[in-house]
Amino acid sequence: MARHFFAVGRQGVTLSTRPAEQTPAEEIQGLSAAEMTPSARIGSVLFKNRGWLPVLFLGVPILAHGTTSPNRWVVGAFLIALGEAFRLAGVAAAGTTTRRRSRTVHRLVTYGVFSWSRNPLYNGNFLVWIGFVVISGVMWFLPIAVLLFGTEYSFIVRYEEGVLESTFGRVYLEYKNCVPRWLPVKPHEPERGEYDWPGAWKSELSTFLQYAVLIVVFVVKDRFF
Repeated sequence: MARHFFAVGRQGVTLSTRPAEQTPAEEIQGLSAAEMTPSARIGSVLFKNRGWLPVLFLGVPILAHGTTSPNRWVVGAFLIALGEAFRLAGVAAAGTTTRRRSRTVHRLVTYGVFSWSRNPLYNGNFLVWIGFVVISGVMWFLPIAVLLFGTEYSFIVRYEEGVLESTFGRVYLEYKNCVPRWLPVKPHEPERGEYDWPGAWKSELSTFLQYAVLIVVFVVKDRFF
């Protein structure tokens, strides 16, 4: 009888089915080659400090001169709402372990938004960050923001993929062949699972507070600076 496992990481989720008698420790020993690459090692540093990276990312839109407008507020708010929807769906399926800082991964996840993309929370982060750049009106920074995000998270994802490969071996590799890294694609046979929506909303309260603070900052900047 097969048993489903779910690999939860900040980056996303691993899709696969594992025989009940197998465990990650039995399947693979030590670190995978993917986890030991130079890009993965850089990603491990960024991964552990990713909580501070949005501060640097949003520093330019906050400090640089920009002209906002009602249309930019509408577009920015839409991107933020869409991005947060990705985040909420991911946390509801995977749980609050998505906020981990260590390389320890206990389970695999095969359902929900993680079956659409291997990195739904990072997809959500991208949309949120870009949304605030649009609201700021510092439009010259927009392509730079995309480049910064792509560079930073490419390293982080390579580290996380290496960790998942070290932990779950061929099971994770099979998942990588089925689910895209970034752009979501609807699965042919969506798998059902449990969702903790109350827990997800509670987990995201600090994130909502950060959004509120940033909105106040941009309103004040637009009116008085």
